[in-house]
Amino acid sequence: METGHSSQQAPGAFVAFARFVLCGGGVGVASSFAVAGLASLMPWILANALITVASTLLATELHARFTFGAGGHATWRQHWQSAGSAAAAYAVTSVAMLVLTQLVASPGAVLEQIVYLSASGLAGIGRFVVLRVVVFARGRSQAAPASAPVAAVVRAQAPVGARALCPAA
Repeated sequence: METGHSSQQAPGAFVAFARFVLCGGGVGVASSFAVAGLASLMPWILANALITVASTLLATELHARFTFGAGGHATWRQHWQSAGSAAAAYAVTSVAMLVLTQLVASPGAVLEQIVYLSASGLAGIGRFVVLRVVVFARGRSQAAPASAPVAAVVRAQAPVGARALCPAA
């Protein structure tokens, strides 16, 4: 699954956030309905876990290809890092739903969806920051070892022409 990244330019923060909302938000809304459906067959917490895993895999691929302009499939490293941020989002949605059941004895489906989607939205903002700044960050080699920071900095600089290197050229 490891693929090279194209030289496609990363989108600006506003464009990336709009794409994140469309891709991740679309997957999130579909996931909320899937969780509700599965929760009728199994405990809600298990349904949420299963849907979180599936939706994280799908959303990471969409973010790699479209949201952050990585230009190809997500790498295994990106999937694992994205999974970490999704685990935090899972915890936020689970705690929100547990708090709801403590405050409201028998919440209706609409209230459950409002709480779940609100918690997902807040967690999503945090995920956007993590994905943009860490997982799909530009300007550093995706495969460079931690012991090679100088090489990553050099590769991040704009290309220099022969004239700038040697005025006599």
